[in-house]
Amino acid sequence: MTASPLDRAADLFATELARHRTGRGLSKKQLATMMGFDPSYVSHVEGRRHRPTEDFARRAEAVLEASGAIWQRFCEYDELRHARSVPAHREPPSPGQWMPPGTGLIVERELATLIHTPDGYRCVIRRELYNAGTEPVTRYLARVAVDRYPSDPGRSNRHHREHPLTFAELQLHAVREEGQEQEPMHWRAKHDRDAFKEIWLLFENGERRFPLYPGHRATIEYSYQVGREKWGPWFQRAVRLPTRHLAVRLNLPTGLDPQVWGAETSLSAEEGPLRTPVSRHDEDDRAIFDWSTEDPPLNARYRMQWRFRNQPGTDPDDPEATDRVRASERMRAFGIVQRGADLLRQPSRQFDLPRDEQTARDLVDRMTAALARLDELHPFSKGVGIAAPQLGLAWAAAVVRPPDRSAEPVVLLNPRVVDASPDTDEQYEGCLSFFDHRGLVPRPLRLDVEHARWDGSRIITSFEFGMARLVAHEVDHLEGRLYVDRMAPGVPLVPVEEYRETGHPWRY
Repeated sequence: MTASPLDRAADLFATELARHRTGRGLSKKQLATMMGFDPSYVSHVEGRRHRPTEDFARRAEAVLEASGAIWQRFCEYDELRHARSVPAHREPPSPGQWMPPGTGLIVERELATLIHTPDGYRCVIRRELYNAGTEPVTRYLARVAVDRYPSDPGRSNRHHREHPLTFAELQLHAVREEGQEQEPMHWRAKHDRDAFKEIWLLFENGERRFPLYPGHRATIEYSYQVGREKWGPWFQRAVRLPTRHLAVRLNLPTGLDPQVWGAETSLSAEEGPLRTPVSRHDEDDRAIFDWSTEDPPLNARYRMQWRFRNQPGTDPDDPEATDRVRASERMRAFGIVQRGADLLRQPSRQFDLPRDEQTARDLVDRMTAALARLDELHPFSKGVGIAAPQLGLAWAAAVVRPPDRSAEPVVLLNPRVVDASPDTDEQYEGCLSFFDHRGLVPRPLRLDVEHARWDGSRIITSFEFGMARLVAHEVDHLEGRLYVDRMAPGVPLVPVEEYRETGHPWRY
């Protein structure tokens, strides 16, 4: 029996949905949960037992970030379904970012500011909203989550069970701006857990209601505060609505000498460092750290973390003192793959140059940017290198920044050692992938390395002393080795707290 055009269109929709779902590595149940549907619904649609609805297609498109492919298949199906009736009016997509018509709320701009205060932290969220849907919006869901010890979930859970976050201490305040006027917004609790609150911000107050109508814009701002004993050294933003511009700002005391770094993750990528750097400027006695991104994908998460190098005390009950985290945890949060990961024990994939030139250039740019941001966490007076596997990318590429910061970084593509001097020495090395320790490693004093240029031609470069050590360390990474493999048997690792050469160059 020949399928009708409508049946074929429904089949094409189901096929497109399944293709994008499996491409994201999601099960049918996981996708249904993320879309807010019954767990069996996606299975029914893909199995052709249910026909797609506009709401289903709109949510699938947004969650799977299909660049319009799923929505296009639905439109083809819907056009056939309404072939004998007047087509429903559909608004054009909002400019600046592809969006299926009738998507609902869009965040055109968000600025999330966290301010360190004498008593803790004050958070101010400002969002410029646009209603691209077909119904008035009468409420907005806000979330507050705390995690006192982000590197120790068990300890954090115990802490918040004993010291739960309360609505009273939040002192939540919300307004909707209309020109120069601010209209207070009432709020209503949705979920109340020890370390997590969900709150409906209502487009109404005791005087009147002011819904956000389709095609209209509004700016809302809400603020709350949390005591220092409940807020850990992190600030995360999750993208739950289509968003065009997201900005995050930390306002910290300069007297505490803050260091800030960040990480991001999404449905399609594991956690890695922020793709753009965090900037800093000082205003009187405050250090202002800013970071922003355009068109972040739905369900992406961006986390800023910090530590205070000038601690007010060492009392274990001092909340600021507990902001210290292990060096390896800072690196993990930065996006550096840590020791124990299989990727660090596998030979890296060679580039096919010049065919892979753009891939290689993009990767080198990413590694160079990561090194620049790492300099904000540690002095690296001996120089520093990073290999692609340490960023979760199995390519044969590394970048080495010499001890002389004015020197150009060395880029190594498809490197291999072709000669090494018989003269060696032993020096302590560290590794971004297990930064809690230092190890005494023998290395040749001279190293000749053959590596590729962008056009695929090969060149041999000779490195001596400290640069030979740095380059050898990175070449080892690309061959699946760590420096502990080079250490003499029985030589112990030195905890970084006991290592006394931080900030000093190697001696030759």
